[in-house]
Amino acid sequence: MTVLYIILLAIVQGITEFLPVSSFGHLCFLQNFLGMEHGSGVLLETMLHLGTLAAIFMTFQKDIRHLAFEALDMFMDLIGNANLYIHNRRTGDQLHYTRIISNVYRKFVVLLLVSMIPTVFLGYAARRLVSVSATSVLIPGAGILVTGILLLVIDLSRVGGTKAAKDAHFSDAMWIGICQGLSVFPGLSRSGLTISAGLMSGFSRTFAVKYSYILSIPAIIGAMIMELGQFGSADMTVGLGFAYVFGMIIAAVVGMFAIRTCLRLVHKGKFRYFAYYCFLAGFIALITNSAL
Repeated sequence: MTVLYIILLAIVQGITEFLPVSSFGHLCFLQNFLGMEHGSGVLLETMLHLGTLAAIFMTFQKDIRHLAFEALDMFMDLIGNANLYIHNRRTGDQLHYTRIISNVYRKFVVLLLVSMIPTVFLGYAARRLVSVSATSVLIPGAGILVTGILLLVIDLSRVGGTKAAKDAHFSDAMWIGICQGLSVFPGLSRSGLTISAGLMSGFSRTFAVKYSYILSIPAIIGAMIMELGQFGSADMTVGLGFAYVFGMIIAAVVGMFAIRTCLRLVHKGKFRYFAYYCFLAGFIALITNSAL
């Protein structure tokens, strides 16, 4: 039965990861509703998120490849500038330093790094509280309702602009990073909060969606690294470990089939429909909690 539960959660993860409806909140609700144990913390959720990373890499492979190459070049330029600084101090020469942010993709890399600062801080500080929250039906339900309210406000206010990476400010990146950090709590949609923050910062809808999903890559990898130690916990067995890996693969496959449709809905569709769904799902979660 545990394997069947994990398959169900993996399918839900693969579908809801790319919609602003909180995949974590859905997973927590299903786990509590089905009576699954949370002995291994949020490891299962992290494994399923890792599976959907494959879909993100497939969709944005060109941008991710450029970002990776530019990040490496920036690192090498920083080393070169450090050597130039030492040389200029020793010899008195005035050799010119290499410009670090010299193109759009380098600006994009720095924006992502700035966003990760509050995400890492908030995610680490709230780690234990998140684990406790995941065992409740009430908190994910309330979080989904908050997400619905935010999406409805964003839809009715028609925020957004034409900003892309070259026009974005570092303060915009910091604000989006704070929103991603807050989304570690179940029910608060990571994509919903970060896309909304991007639109409120004046990002175009296309760039807000792209920024949100690419920003999720280091956050998911970081959470995965933090939770890998759970494989050695007393609650983890070999069979359960294989089941988690199997769930990750299913989430990847489902996500790869669903991502293009989901991204098209986020890009062209109205947020109010996602808000209505969040209201429905949130109320169901709260009613279920009161019934239990």
